[in-house]
Amino acid sequence: MANNKTNARTAWTIAAVVAAMIGLSYAAVPLYAAFCKATGYGGVLRTADTESATLGQRIINVHFDTNVSGDLPWSFEPEVDSINVRTGQTATVFFKVKNLSNQQTAAVASYNVSEQVSPWFYKISCFCTSEQHLGPGESADLPVVFYLDPALEKDEAMKGVETVTLSYTFYSSKQDPQPVADAAKNKPKL
Repeated sequence: MANNKTNARTAWTIAAVVAAMIGLSYAAVPLYAAFCKATGYGGVLRTADTESATLGQRIINVHFDTNVSGDLPWSFEPEVDSINVRTGQTATVFFKVKNLSNQQTAAVASYNVSEQVSPWFYKISCFCTSEQHLGPGESADLPVVFYLDPALEKDEAMKGVETVTLSYTFYSSKQDPQPVADAAKNKPKL
């Protein structure tokens, strides 16, 4: 009898461990994404609701890199290649996007900066937080509002950094193309 109880307890323990491992594997991706968003780890930009309360002393050049996946018929470029920004200063940059096809398209953007800079780079507003829709031949100007935290001036790893690159890539959202008549309903969300 004792053997049966021991075997049953072992079986339940193994089943619980397997269930916990499966649960943790499903939770790993969203937990890692939340960790990256909160800390800036992995080049994920941090978000802010308002501008920085203080201005710093350093001027840093922010370069903009734009890319479009091969299956998306869009052109995408910044209005300027780079700007000089004082730490703590809020900057707004516009990106021009155009649908080069003759049908409705939808896309989402991913973004990145180097891991070294990401804890200090805050976006206040960005087109990258929502799906963008463009009708045939339609274009839009998409803004990004950001600042570099003046606290970066105290980080030894940031002492020699004079230029940072903010990189965006648009990917097709793989939705079924909408009829042209519906294109006006789905203007790009800014």
